[in-house]
Amino acid sequence: MNKRILMLVGDFVEDYEVMVPFQAMLSIGLEVDAVCPGKKKGEIIATAIHDFVGYQTYAELRGHNFQINKTFDEVNPEDYAGLYVCGGRAPEYIRLNNKVLEFTRHFFETNKPVAAICHGIQILTAAEVVQGRTLTAYPAVAPEIKLAGGTYKEINADEAFTDGNLTTSPAWPGHPAILREFYKLLGIIIS
Repeated sequence: MNKRILMLVGDFVEDYEVMVPFQAMLSIGLEVDAVCPGKKKGEIIATAIHDFVGYQTYAELRGHNFQINKTFDEVNPEDYAGLYVCGGRAPEYIRLNNKVLEFTRHFFETNKPVAAICHGIQILTAAEVVQGRTLTAYPAVAPEIKLAGGTYKEINADEAFTDGNLTTSPAWPGHPAILREFYKLLGIIIS
């Protein structure tokens, strides 16, 4: 297929929100480079499982290890057809890295496809790319979207919402929807 996707991850990325899209995109022939600031190809990040088990919000449990397959410092955003931003705990701290924000801005400035799920939207708000956009996220991120000049759209967790080159979903139950929309943005037709 010769389309390469940049995937932003970090320690305590949500387990499903990295594993499922990473493997799904590979399964249809996309090349996916999962990168983390300060990490090199072959290094490991920890994942976290977010699940609702009777509390007012999700509980965070230790997930699997995930191996980084591209050195962060070697990334050139020009080499990628699209950006996939994972959720979980990672976005709250990797958005403090200026390169992460520069990479994110590149995809919006060049109108390349972007998918972001759950708390991954925190990277988009920090990169200041949501102004005038309608998008969704985990509901606790809604105030950040509004403060960044975007419009928060409340949808079911198993849905996705697309505005231009950006598709978003509130949480991992939305993988089928967000991946379907991301593939469309990439010009991929699966029949």
